[in-house]
Amino acid sequence: MTALKELGDDVGLSRHEYDDEVVFAADFGPEHDASVDVLDDTVIVVVGDEQYELEIEEGARAFIKNGVLSIEVDR
Repeated sequence: MTALKELGDDVGLSRHEYDDEVVFAADFGPEHDASVDVLDDTVIVVVGDEQYELEIEEGARAFIKNGVLSIEVDR
């Protein structure tokens, strides 16, 4: 998911592959006010005054906890 690179150089990005899913993570840090929502095949991430829209496979899940965005995609 190269679209995560849109989030900027200050965000730690990672990809973890498991038998049944792939998890993409972006670490904004706990000091940033961030939220996420999934609408069909789009993840909408709002960090402060910035908004990012990332296209994903339908059925993926996304959530933020302690400033870390996780997007889980089934294989």
